[in-house]
Amino acid sequence: MSDATETESRKLLQRLRDAMAEDSAGQARLDKITHLIADSTGSEVCSIYLFRDSETLELCATEGLNAEAVHQTRMKLGEGLVGRVARYGRVINTADAPSAKGFRYMPETGEEIYSSFLGVPVQRLGEKQGVLVVQSKDAREYSADEVYALEVVAMVLAEMTELGAFVGEGAALAAPHQNPALIRATTAQEGAAEGHVWLHEPRVVVTNPIAEDPHAELVRLREAVDELRVSVDQMLAGASGGDAEQVQVLEAYRMFANSKGWLRRMEEDISRGLSAEAAVEKEQSQARARMNMATDAYLRERLHDLDDLSNRLLRILTGQGQNTGADMPSDPILIARNIGPAELLDYGRSLKGIVLEEGSVGSHAAIVARALAIPLVVHAGGITTDALNGNHIMVDGDQGIVHLRPDDTVVTAFRDKIAMQAKAQERYASIREKPATTKCGKTISLQMNAGLMADLPSLEGSGAEGVGLFRTELQFLVRNQMPKRSELSALYARVLDAAHGKRVVFRTLDIGSDKVLPYMKPNDEPNPALGWRAIRVGLDKRGVMRMQLQALIRAAAGRPLTIMFPFVAQYEEYRQARAEMEKVMERERKLGHVLPEKVEIGAMLETPSLAFAPDKFYEEVDFLSIGGNDLKQFFFAADRENERVRKRYDSLNVSFLTFLEGIVKRCEASGTSLSFCGEDAGRPVEAICLAAMGLRALSMRPASIGPVKNILRSVDLDGLRRVIEEGKLRGDQSVRPAVMNYLRSNS
Repeated sequence: MSDATETESRKLLQRLRDAMAEDSAGQARLDKITHLIADSTGSEVCSIYLFRDSETLELCATEGLNAEAVHQTRMKLGEGLVGRVARYGRVINTADAPSAKGFRYMPETGEEIYSSFLGVPVQRLGEKQGVLVVQSKDAREYSADEVYALEVVAMVLAEMTELGAFVGEGAALAAPHQNPALIRATTAQEGAAEGHVWLHEPRVVVTNPIAEDPHAELVRLREAVDELRVSVDQMLAGASGGDAEQVQVLEAYRMFANSKGWLRRMEEDISRGLSAEAAVEKEQSQARARMNMATDAYLRERLHDLDDLSNRLLRILTGQGQNTGADMPSDPILIARNIGPAELLDYGRSLKGIVLEEGSVGSHAAIVARALAIPLVVHAGGITTDALNGNHIMVDGDQGIVHLRPDDTVVTAFRDKIAMQAKAQERYASIREKPATTKCGKTISLQMNAGLMADLPSLEGSGAEGVGLFRTELQFLVRNQMPKRSELSALYARVLDAAHGKRVVFRTLDIGSDKVLPYMKPNDEPNPALGWRAIRVGLDKRGVMRMQLQALIRAAAGRPLTIMFPFVAQYEEYRQARAEMEKVMERERKLGHVLPEKVEIGAMLETPSLAFAPDKFYEEVDFLSIGGNDLKQFFFAADRENERVRKRYDSLNVSFLTFLEGIVKRCEASGTSLSFCGEDAGRPVEAICLAAMGLRALSMRPASIGPVKNILRSVDLDGLRRVIEEGKLRGDQSVRPAVMNYLRSNS
């Protein structure tokens, strides 16, 4: 790259900075900028297109095209060359635009006389903002230096757009972070919440994208990189000999921090006229753009490492740390790209809701959110870049919708929904002590799911008859090392104390799949949900299983103890696990520890194979609990994390209900106690259908017990069963429509 080119680039950025400094309206600034860019690049046309909504670009300023086309010419994402630049976030540079793939002629612009076309995306940290275009009559491709210079200019435009430098009339020039936004996401924990945004990682704001003194900026960058390298080395030294995965991540950090190519590219950006912060953010934006396009999991992880390292470097340069000095609102709704269970527990019940840009319905964060009964949605695209601390926000965890900066109409409707839910809860409180007895005289046992000590107060308040599932993995997930047996024993004892004699079903360690312990080396499995998890891990690592069983026996201290093994796929797995329990009991007896008064040992039926286990299994197992979430995804071969397939299959599908009926009959024949545990148990319509199929015990989140009990007390299960049987005879795929008609006509 020549010094002359660098000088021209810096000159252009200096002229842009001067234009920005002028006290003028947003439209006037844009008009002046297009003139400056066209003049500096020797192009006859310079145009700036900005998004007016997530799918539509609008011509907002031009030098060279018809002035009447400004704010009139619009195109969809992917439409024409401009739309393709925006969609794919890549440069298009062609000497013959009309012949280029995707070209679309816009007659109102008068661009038919221009042959060459160079389009550069205007984007910031993966957030698309628009497209910068230059055109000429000459049939030529722009040089690599010219492309590079325009990318630098586009970076500055992105920063200035973010800072509100181009605010004017119309949707495309609307002030950023002010308009209402509706974000469709995925439900991970039901419930509705209203509050104000609290960003887990406050945004770094770059207020000086253009360098006044490139030499000084180079010094600042190199000093910051040196500081970053030292901090990474220190973290690596502290982690050596510890968790192998953490060391691996830090080794990747060190590799990037010492990358000469990474530093060279940022130095080149500074030589072009960017400030140190803007140069780092330009690299970060390009890494995020590549990350969004990458399909290879390993590459995405490495790009994520680079993104995180860039954040650290930006915080060193700007001094904008995690603690910005802002006060957390009294009604915080946490916004984050992702968050670990320990960090989430630090916030505790102070949060009203949680919105994650990434995450999954089975993630550690989702498990903690369910335990704390906090509404959670995941896959909320773009939320971390659009939301600002203090923004008004409403989270509909039932529908998987986020209303950011909602208008008055949405606020009114949402508050009506919350008020109706509160009113319903008052009504449910009046039946808290009454049994869930149906009109036909059948009584259903309603129990709650739990995973933290914080859940246990809900046992009394919800009207639950006991804890149908206590998830023991949370105590393992939130630590950086294996918990001690004494710690677990003390915790389990407190759980039993808080239950006041009510039955608590302790599920043994259920890890693997999407629940990986931070101190256990993860396996590189093509399909973790069908891989090394739960009872399979326990039987392969028997020392961990024995330690947990010992802790449970000592916690019982003579009281009844109920233990359930997860993800049992065949009889032999249950036999081996039960044999381990018997060995541990015998060892505890020899050590002089008090044994439980009574021990129940059950299994979770989460795989279709266990439904067809030998009769001997059903005779031997003390109880079974159907794990509906996993069972349904395996039954339908539909990943519950995959929105494209999971919604295709209904829990009230005739095939699934018939399958459950078969399990009920086998348990009735063997006298085996059976319950259903999962999200469907807590959904009123699904719950009454499960009861109609013969299930007499349901376990759910505490907040669902009231609504489920209320509907059970108002329904005739015999009549509902006839409706289901009639649907089967008709060949219905799902009995949901017939069930809803029955409920409406009998309400």
